[in-house]
Amino acid sequence: QEQLVESGGALVQAGDSLTLSCAASGRALSSDVMGWFRRAPGKEYEFVARIGRAGDKILYSEFAKGRFFISRDGAKNTIFLQMNSLQPEDTAVYYCAAGRLVGAVMFTDYWGQGTRVTVSS
Repeated sequence: QEQLVESGGALVQAGDSLTLSCAASGRALSSDVMGWFRRAPGKEYEFVARIGRAGDKILYSEFAKGRFFISRDGAKNTIFLQMNSLQPEDTAVYYCAAGRLVGAVMFTDYWGQGTRVTVSS
């Protein structure tokens, strides 16, 4: 019954790298786009990156460009978020999302439960 399941969150030090994964199932498999959002303590949800079903339609937020990389394994119905040079401000719960594009904007129909990333100084 679970549509999206994230994993890979951890406690790391500043400068470290970490890769998150998200496995899709059920209705989420039919989504045009999958991606990642995050929510830092006391802040609103923030878009991180997205990727299309064919590995196209890739888009990164400005803070993620050149540092975070999104990819997809179609055989496993899984997307990944490789995060490099992590900083304390990257500390957040990271959520996998699946949905559709309306213009260039991603609208989310399914959410994962979140996986926590903590970056220490």
